[in-house]
Amino acid sequence: MITGELKNKIDKLWLEFWQGGIANPLVVIEQITFLMFSRLMDINETRDEKREKRTGKAFKRRFAKDEQHLRWSDFIHVEDPEVLLHRVRDEVFPHFRTHAGDNRFGDYMKDARLVIEKPTLLVKAIEMIDALPLEAGDAKGDLYEYLLSKLTTAGINGQFRTPRHIIKLMVNMLDPKPDETVADPACGTAGFLVTVLEYLLKTYSSEQGTITEQVEDQDGQLVEQVIYTGDRLSQTQWSHIKQGMFHGFDFDNTMLRIAAMNLWMHGAEDPDIHYQDTLAKSFSEKFPEAEQNGFDVIFANPPFKGQLDTDTINPPILRMVKTKKTELLFVAQILRMLKVGGRSATIVPQGVLFGASKAHKAIRQQLLNENQLDAVINLPSGVFKPYAGVSTAILLFTKGGATDNVFFYDLRDDGFSLDDKRTQLYDSSFAGDLPDILERWRKRDLQRENSRTEQAFLVPLSEIVKHDYDLSINRYKEVEYEVVEYKSPKVIFTQLAELEAEILKGMNELEGML
Repeated sequence: MITGELKNKIDKLWLEFWQGGIANPLVVIEQITFLMFSRLMDINETRDEKREKRTGKAFKRRFAKDEQHLRWSDFIHVEDPEVLLHRVRDEVFPHFRTHAGDNRFGDYMKDARLVIEKPTLLVKAIEMIDALPLEAGDAKGDLYEYLLSKLTTAGINGQFRTPRHIIKLMVNMLDPKPDETVADPACGTAGFLVTVLEYLLKTYSSEQGTITEQVEDQDGQLVEQVIYTGDRLSQTQWSHIKQGMFHGFDFDNTMLRIAAMNLWMHGAEDPDIHYQDTLAKSFSEKFPEAEQNGFDVIFANPPFKGQLDTDTINPPILRMVKTKKTELLFVAQILRMLKVGGRSATIVPQGVLFGASKAHKAIRQQLLNENQLDAVINLPSGVFKPYAGVSTAILLFTKGGATDNVFFYDLRDDGFSLDDKRTQLYDSSFAGDLPDILERWRKRDLQRENSRTEQAFLVPLSEIVKHDYDLSINRYKEVEYEVVEYKSPKVIFTQLAELEAEILKGMNELEGML
């Protein structure tokens, strides 16, 4: 858990960038990511050098003999700010682009560019990042998550994150397993994927009771460090979580860099993050195994309120739903990407639930008739404030099978105020109706006899079909009206006259006193 001291360091670093003329949160995080990556490259190089001395086993070097001056541990000692700026901008960053690393994360450094122009800002940024505990596994993940939380207070260029507590709800409801593959077709900063990783670490552990890794102590000696303890996760599963579980796609390179770093900082050693529009024709050409029947679990909050040219859309998606609307296209593509029996939690605008167009109805029919629509969670319209006031819902569905009953829940209190400030209302960020949703979801068969006036209830497929596949909760929810009795007009007028007489009497008494 990140401490107040670390939060203060990040806040000060953020303020330095703002005062240095860089105010766009995405740019700030990107530049901090670059500098963190530079330091982590040096940390890993030093670790491998010590291991080579100890074991005699050579490794693939990140820095050649004539590139040692490009290492973090070297250039942080440069005293002249102008010289430091020149070295970092004109030598270190080109090194990123050509020798970015030995895993997929390096792919996103190919167009790395330093936008810091003030030497004094670079000096301060390097000093502050050098003081951050990037060697500590637990701390660095929390540290980067806190850095990303800055995006929730500044939605620049339409970029903002899905609220963390909503992500946590979706992950808990789907309950991903340690042997499964998890994807996000519009991953942004990888908030869903990171939360799945955290969920698994919290929920599972090894058959032997502990998961350990070999790490180096301060003297460079290998020691066994306990990662966590428990009774249900094997070392093989742990390796899968770190190296093969997570897959993300996005067509914003800045977001991809941040996503890859976010996963890396949380312990996913080689995250499978790709620059790709998952609705485009090129997706099936580049990633045929992922594009269809590829994943066990998919989480998504895809972009909506947009329209695409049909020429750019992958034809199989259009055969499922003929539309230009991204929110419908993404639901169709997620169904294609899931394995049979795979499941998804996807955020959609409310219009998907009740839209009257042929495309809207077609996607709902596919969810209900050809697959298993498990739940519709109605979200309050303020969830994405201050960036968007659009009303949204969460769809939970399983590929294949057939729908029997759909679990509906009317979420009214997500634990935060629904104004632009989004102030946390409780001690815990996972509060309000969120614990109640989980409890009712896990016992959803018991909701069969619930009154439709409650927040949670089941609706049979036959009733939904009868209402032309409308999935809006208000179609099925019953509202209780209280009978209010009003006094007759004659009584009201009599009471008004008595009040006026009393007021006049008081005024006459006051006048007599004068």
